[in-house]
Amino acid sequence: MNVISHRGWWLHADEKNTVAAFERSFAAGYGTETDVRDLDGQLVVSHDMPRSSGALPLAEVLGMAQAHGVTLALNIKSDGLAEALREETARFPSLRWFAFDMSVPDMRSHLRTGNPTYTRLSDIESSPAYLERCSGIWLDALETEWLDEEKLRRIAAIGKPICMVSPELHGRDPGPAWSMLRSFSGESLLTLCTDLPREAETTIKGAPR
Repeated sequence: MNVISHRGWWLHADEKNTVAAFERSFAAGYGTETDVRDLDGQLVVSHDMPRSSGALPLAEVLGMAQAHGVTLALNIKSDGLAEALREETARFPSLRWFAFDMSVPDMRSHLRTGNPTYTRLSDIESSPAYLERCSGIWLDALETEWLDEEKLRRIAAIGKPICMVSPELHGRDPGPAWSMLRSFSGESLLTLCTDLPREAETTIKGAPR
């Protein structure tokens, strides 16, 4: 099982989606989830609508991730970025990455362009769009803790990579989910996206790196 950080490995909230948080995450061997938008014809890292002042170019993060050999989960916050994303990531040929969370109509463009794309499965999205064509599954629990070991094993049996959202991202206690994931610690196709990468890894795998 793998662990990636959510908006970098940040220690306080204003570090989210910053170079400092990404550097800390990558240096520790954790990939990361981050947010992608467009600004004045450029792809930038930003969860909310970006401002020209201080916008972090996506290319900078792509280069950092490639240099460290870690995986990027790119949360697509704006439609219409498929071709620009293909062109940007092509500059980093050994980069490991996937895109997710775009609208379903926009997902067609990412799939047509050849971008590695994860579909969504959650407590309110029981029929993932384009499951057969997608590279993996973004597994979430938006409103209820609906996942248990049996359900997760059924989803894993589909045979696609899974990236699961840790409950603290929705303001809930991650402890029960992390304890359940100990049974999956040897699953190479399963990744957990978390605000607490070191704590999650220690709980699930039993020892820090």
